[in-house]
Amino acid sequence: MKIVFTPSARDQFLRALAYIRRDKPSAAVSFRHQTERVLARLQDYPESGRTLPEFPDSHYREVIVPPYRFFYRVKENVVWIVAVWHGAQLPESPE
Repeated sequence: MKIVFTPSARDQFLRALAYIRRDKPSAAVSFRHQTERVLARLQDYPESGRTLPEFPDSHYREVIVPPYRFFYRVKENVVWIVAVWHGAQLPESPE
C-alpha cells in the first residue's frame, strides 16, 4: 500500500510544520517523526483509522497526530491523504 498526499493536503501539512517550527523547532521535528510513524502504519493497516465522527457513513477515515487530524481515503492500493486540519477546525461534508 502506498501513502500519497494530495497537493492541498501536502500544503496543509507543510503549513502546520511551519507554524509549529516558529515557536519550537524541536517540536516540529517531533511532530513530523510522529506523523511519519502513524502514516506508515496505514501502509499495512489502511482501515486502522477511525471513521469520521461527524460523517460516519463517509468513505473517508482519519488518524490523529495531536493536535492535527489527517483525513484519508483508500482507493485501490493507495492511501490518499486528502486534508490535514487542526483538531479545533470543524470539517465540512467531504462528499
